[in-house]
Amino acid sequence: MTVREDFLYYLWKFRKLHLQKLQTTKGEPVEIINTGTHNYHAGPDFFNARLKIGKQIWAGNVEMHVNSSDWFVHNHENDTNYDNVILHVVWNHDIEIHRKDNSIIPTLVLKKYSNPTILQRYKSLLNVPKQWISCEVAFPVLNHFELENWLERVYIERLETKASEVEELVKKTEYDWEAVLFRLLARGFGLKLNSDVFFDAACSVDFSTIRKLSAKRGSLEAFLFGIFGLLSQEAVQEKYYEELQQEFKYLCHKFQYQKKAVLPLQFFRTRPANFPTIRASQLATLYHHQSNLFSKIVATTTLEQLYNLLQVETSTFWQTHYTFDKHSPKRIKKVSKKFIDVLLINSILPLKYCYSKYLGKPNIENLLSLLRIIEPESNSIIQKFNTKDMTIENALHTQALLELKKNYCDKQQCLECAIGNKLLKQDEIFM
Repeated sequence: MTVREDFLYYLWKFRKLHLQKLQTTKGEPVEIINTGTHNYHAGPDFFNARLKIGKQIWAGNVEMHVNSSDWFVHNHENDTNYDNVILHVVWNHDIEIHRKDNSIIPTLVLKKYSNPTILQRYKSLLNVPKQWISCEVAFPVLNHFELENWLERVYIERLETKASEVEELVKKTEYDWEAVLFRLLARGFGLKLNSDVFFDAACSVDFSTIRKLSAKRGSLEAFLFGIFGLLSQEAVQEKYYEELQQEFKYLCHKFQYQKKAVLPLQFFRTRPANFPTIRASQLATLYHHQSNLFSKIVATTTLEQLYNLLQVETSTFWQTHYTFDKHSPKRIKKVSKKFIDVLLINSILPLKYCYSKYLGKPNIENLLSLLRIIEPESNSIIQKFNTKDMTIENALHTQALLELKKNYCDKQQCLECAIGNKLLKQDEIFM
């Protein structure tokens, strides 16, 4: 197994080298005064490093490759971002690299100065038989305090990703936060299978229309059913269905709404309580009961307040139906606490965070506190983490673990992970 560039980053950033012996390929001594700032975007790998090469102190950037020739593989010779590279750090040196003035860029070969024990641990961590995650047999190795801090940091990375998506919606709606909330909630009420259909339909309508229709529950339900594609069925012999169709047709004319083609909604592999008919009716109830919903959500500080705002049920017809054409025993179909938790985790809390950033008062601590009260999610990924002798206590843990699996474990970014770093420091990784 050859090493990857991330191993070079690790050795350099944490100075896991024989620092007193460093020399360039030309025999000049190298002293690391400052390793620089790790760059995770385009451009050299470390910015603003300070090095003493020979008798000269240099300030500039450091670029890293497994092989020196990768400089040309990545076309750096044609990129002005690399003109200020003061040191080329590699694992294998197979060619000299020159600047545009034909001077040689000093090269440091890390293979000569790395600790063989760390290299063996690195290979043991990544070159293992096919497992769910690379550190599967050694997880977890962090103590409770270390693990809590790491999971909090990983969750914040996930939150920032969600916040950036919300910010894009905010810009598209010209900072209409109520409209953004409606779109996010529509996606949430669509759940996994129908989220895209609900979201795209919500984006197709001006929120002022929803605001005007919210005063009359039946009209709002007809309109939502129409834009979600629930009124396009054939041969439905039901008076209520026909009334909805007629109302939707009238509302399209009144608000000059051009009906959009939507993908078929999924009922198969969905529990009846999650049928799009039920969720669309509950969404209509929510906006009928709660005017200025975004303002109310922003004003909340406790989970109880949020649960009270979002606790809604279907209209009367859906108490005895799950689909238009089939009667069922009467049942009050309220949204469950578990469903509200999903809305909070994926839509509402990221939106609250984004709005607090917009105001210049990001309140991450309140958000983390709320997440620590919400019960942990349950899915196949979390269930597998549960088998690793790990205590999963709340939604902050589950959200962080989902992020960890997706952007660290699956990509084998072990050296960017606190768990992977701890394993490299262990005397023995695998028993």
